[in-house]
Amino acid sequence: MSPPRRLRRRARRWLAGPLVMLLTLFTALPALADSPHLASPRLATLDWTLAETLAALEAPPAALAQLDAYHAWVGEPALPDAVIDLGLRSQPNLELLADLDPERILISPMFANLAPRLEAIAPVDTLTLYTPGRDTWTEMRELTRRVADIVERPEAGERLIEDTESRLTRLEQRLGDDAPPLLVVQFMDARHVRVFGDNGLYQAVLDRLGLKNAWNGVTNAWGFSLVGIEALAGLDARLVVVEPYPAGVRETLADSGLWRRLVERSRGEPLILPPVWSFGALPSAQRFAEQLATALENDDVR
Repeated sequence: MSPPRRLRRRARRWLAGPLVMLLTLFTALPALADSPHLASPRLATLDWTLAETLAALEAPPAALAQLDAYHAWVGEPALPDAVIDLGLRSQPNLELLADLDPERILISPMFANLAPRLEAIAPVDTLTLYTPGRDTWTEMRELTRRVADIVERPEAGERLIEDTESRLTRLEQRLGDDAPPLLVVQFMDARHVRVFGDNGLYQAVLDRLGLKNAWNGVTNAWGFSLVGIEALAGLDARLVVVEPYPAGVRETLADSGLWRRLVERSRGEPLILPPVWSFGALPSAQRFAEQLATALENDDVR
């Protein structure tokens, strides 16, 4: 004797539920596999360059040192509100870091002295950039790929490289070849600047945009020289000032006869750019290129 029709319908519904769930999960597996939130390990970093790269790969760190300063000096890519501030980069809160229990900690050689203490919390990866004698752009590509491998998102790393290079190619085509030599500086105080040249991010971007750098002086491992503003006198160039200004410097420059003479001899008024992390990787390179190209184009319009 067969069961009543009503019981047979209930049995079919009972069996169908798990089958539908399995089919839905199977269909969603490709999307889940590509989800950065599921694929990426839980990381912490002390280094803003690594943090911006992680954010650009859609795998932001769970914790970062000096988070407010990151916002001021790096700006973009923005980090989620959930990112924990670890305190000073040189003296991170190790107790807080241990409580967060990251799977890995990423640092640059600048923080190598902290590695033994950090390794007591989680495995540490030291990633290098701006090696003297090496091509900066090549190193930025290598860093991107290594970080992408760490967060198990190699395809995202390749997309970041391709997107950055294609954007810079388009910007180069927009700018043409009639831009004057540029002198890229950042103020340390009212009388001293970092002036950027070989082995730095800004120079790597200028090269890819087909722009000439007027500074031929010696630079350090990070691609800049620290000089008094009088060292800029006599250079035939357009001044490019990268913010932020130290407190009170902008007001002091307005009354500085030396600075006014430099501006008068410059090829036009200085171009003022928002902060861009001069020690950054591809995200900062892309941002600097876009801001510089926009400033040059807007200046041409005037």
